[in-house]
Amino acid sequence: MSLEDQIATLIASVGAKLYDAETASEGKRKIYRVYIDREGGADVALCAKVSRLISPLLDVTPPIEGEYSLEVSSPGIERRLRTIEHFRGAIGETIKLTLRDKTKIKGRLQEVGDGFARLEALEPIALDSIAKARVVYAPR
Repeated sequence: MSLEDQIATLIASVGAKLYDAETASEGKRKIYRVYIDREGGADVALCAKVSRLISPLLDVTPPIEGEYSLEVSSPGIERRLRTIEHFRGAIGETIKLTLRDKTKIKGRLQEVGDGFARLEALEPIALDSIAKARVVYAPR
């Protein structure tokens, strides 16, 4: 079982799900970020609980080499879309895409199928042609 699978299992034990995980650098500081979600959203108390829950696992199986800080948070309103599950969860939302050819597209996500996403009034876009995708907050 991969480290990410082990983290997901622990997070599920408290009624939440692993949304995403990433490593980042801020200056010389390394950060391992874990994004969690649940029905109704993830609050500060849940993030703290998950941090305490997964820390012992990360002490035994570090996610990155060297010293790092663990951050656990909600993916936020303007969350990143990386997996097909992320895209499926964002159907009906306004999203912003940057394609690999640097084209930028913004629109309401209408459909997600095997290997494609369709924004309102546009032709399907191949998921593998998307360099970056993010939900954009748009009050209804």
